[in-house]
Amino acid sequence: MEERTSNRWLQPRRVAVLAMNTFTQLVRMKVFYFLMVFAFIALASQFFDLPQYNGPEAVGTGELQLLKGWCIGVMKLYSIVFAITATALLLPKDVEDRTLYTILAKPVPRIDYLVGKLAGVLLLILVSLLFMDGIMSLLLEVRTRHVMATQMDFAISRGWTEEALQSLRRDISAQGLTWSLQGGVLAVFLQSAVIGAASLLLSTFSTSTLFTTVVSFLVYLVGSFQADAAEFYRATSEAGTTGFASLALKLLSLVFPNYQLFNVTDVAIQGQAVGFQAIGSLAGLSLFYVVLYTLLSWIVFSDKEF
Repeated sequence: MEERTSNRWLQPRRVAVLAMNTFTQLVRMKVFYFLMVFAFIALASQFFDLPQYNGPEAVGTGELQLLKGWCIGVMKLYSIVFAITATALLLPKDVEDRTLYTILAKPVPRIDYLVGKLAGVLLLILVSLLFMDGIMSLLLEVRTRHVMATQMDFAISRGWTEEALQSLRRDISAQGLTWSLQGGVLAVFLQSAVIGAASLLLSTFSTSTLFTTVVSFLVYLVGSFQADAAEFYRATSEAGTTGFASLALKLLSLVFPNYQLFNVTDVAIQGQAVGFQAIGSLAGLSLFYVVLYTLLSWIVFSDKEF
């Protein structure tokens, strides 16, 4: 009975152990330190009076939008690059170190191995994003108070009415630290989860880290522009979209997720509200692609001889 239990698929304890081992393995890699140092320097530099905050676009709440745009941009770049490079490195490194043979010989179901590896990557991305989100929140809170004090003093000196002052407070607060901005950070994580799962699938086809990395970035670019390309094709096609072409476009949109849907971060940066329904839809979409790519990875990985 114990042997049957140990061979069951997707045992939470076993997946958790694999995820934590992957987390530790990734933390020790040089690529993690390089990316984290880059992200920390990029975020910490915003404490200083940089040139971009001296232009006309940085007046008032524009300064807060620039800060949010920079911080979210750093988070996106980090999560995309790390999701691809980490998953591209994992399988080849385990094969090279012969760790994979030891794990599969225990025996550990291959689906557990893949899910554990992906979970470890996503756990490290989540922890890193939380760290960067903390820095962004601190930065934004400090600059929001500065902008609030400066703008209120100017408005009072101009003799604004109390109603106008209250409106100004609301406008500045909307550009500060809000739940919508946190929803934007969550969208960054969800996008990295999909990208990581797609990279994991590609890594099962080849043991070449370079091949997996390059193709993963190409797949990301296709997903980023496939909606625009499809719309352009429909608009320029003289005969309209045929049945075959329509089917091909639907298959393309199914295989390659539309990463433009994750651009709710732009809405949050502008200080507009991001609804729970939008975040819920992104979470459901991300779960679908993560499960789909993981199952396809398992199918391919099952035919590998180790």
